[in-house]
This record gives sequence, structure tokens and C-alpha cells, in this order.
Amino acid sequence: MGKLAKKNEILYHIGISANMLKGAKYALLPGDPGRVEALAKALGPAEFLGSHREYTSWLADLEGNPILICSTGMGGPSVAIGVEELARLGITHFIRVGTTGSIQEKVNLGDVVINNAAVRLEGTSGHYAPIEFPAVADLQLTNALVEGAKKAKVKYHVGISISSDTFWPGQERYDSFTGYVPRRFQGSCAEWQQLGATNYEMEAATLFIVAQSFGLAAACVCGVVAKRTKSEKVAPKAVYKKASAAFEATVKEALLSVTKK
Repeated sequence: MGKLAKKNEILYHIGISANMLKGAKYALLPGDPGRVEALAKALGPAEFLGSHREYTSWLADLEGNPILICSTGMGGPSVAIGVEELARLGITHFIRVGTTGSIQEKVNLGDVVINNAAVRLEGTSGHYAPIEFPAVADLQLTNALVEGAKKAKVKYHVGISISSDTFWPGQERYDSFTGYVPRRFQGSCAEWQQLGATNYEMEAATLFIVAQSFGLAAACVCGVVAKRTKSEKVAPKAVYKKASAAFEATVKEALLSVTKK
């Protein structure tokens, strides 16, 4: 067990204390602070805890079990900081929830992708483990998400994500300011497709590595809002709504399963 914070200590980045969590052990980690309230209220009665930098926190009551929902912003560095401080508050299980772009034809807009591992196409995880060490999700949490998707009757896929530090070059997107993609990323999307990876996102690899290095559990479920086999464009709001409803239902069923007393 690592070093825990004092119960009333407000941690520097996330701006909350252990006393505020009411013994919560599970945390959902969306990227967008604007998604936190809706996600919390989808689980049950919820209360606002605080907002500091990119970290907005709400506490939900899921049939008597406290669940923390804390945004992390975009990318690995802020995820690592958030997990570091949440671990010091006693959180032991982390589930990233958010949106993603699929790279396989069978993975459609509005589906969810449950990532069992991630390509470490980012830099943060290298500060915690050498590149040879795999970024793998916790099996129990991942299986709970799969069963949750089944119970919620959500179309789901299990696969490997590519966690990129960038939205444009690392994901081989050409619709950027310059349209330039460095040579080492040109053709990379097709290569990941051929290898069987399912989707691009920006946080899973960091989350998996940091949690594993701490002896904690992490998993990831994302709603598909871009289908890269068809277009580089992000889908309209209606698709966002469908994808959000899908991952909300999935995580609720999963949490009901793993938090049973």
C-alpha cells in the first residue's frame, strides 16, 4: 500500500479530500469536466464535491455504494496526476469512460469499445514503466464491463486501443491546420488496423500502466463517435448522445456487479 493522505487533506491538483469520498473505492474517469454531472446522476443521487483545473468531482450513491466521478482532462499527464492523487485518497479501482474513434469496419458509431490493453503511443507511461512492459487492463473490471454491456443490451467490442498523445499526427489525421503528418505516422492507421487494434483514444495506456505500477485496478470503456474507416470527422451530437447513453448504461451495470455487498 502506498502513502495515503490525511483524511482532511485537500490534495493540490484535484482539490478534494478523503473525508469527502465517504469511503469510495471506485472512480469513473471521464475526460470532459462537462460530462461529470450527467454521469454521476446516471448512477443515482449525486453531490458536487469540487472543481479545480481539469478535475471536476462528483460523488454518486449507487444503491448505497459511493462512487467517485472525477474528470481528468485530455491526455496522459493529467490522467497520471489524477490517479496519483486519487490513490492517495483511497481509490483502488479506476474506470476510464469517454469517447473514441474506431478503426475497424465492424465497430460502428454509437457502439462501445471495452479496451483490454493499449498501445503505448504516448510518453507519460514511460515515466512509470519501461516500454517493454505491456499496458493491460484489470481482468475482473474488464469482464464486469463486458457483462455490464450485455445486461444493458449495448453493442460492444473488446479490443486494443492506440493511446496517442496527439489528436492529429499520432492518429494519422490529415484534417489539421497544416495537414502534415510526420513520416513515422504515415500509414500507421492501416498498420494498427492490420494488427487488429480497435480504436484511437488518448488516455488508456497511461491509466493502465500507472494503476498496474501502483498495484491498483483499471479498465476502460468508450463510446464510438468517429469511424475512421469512413471519415476523419467526428460524428454529430446525436451520435454523442447515443454513445454516452451506451457507456453510462454499461458502467452502471458493471458497478452494480462489482460493488455488491
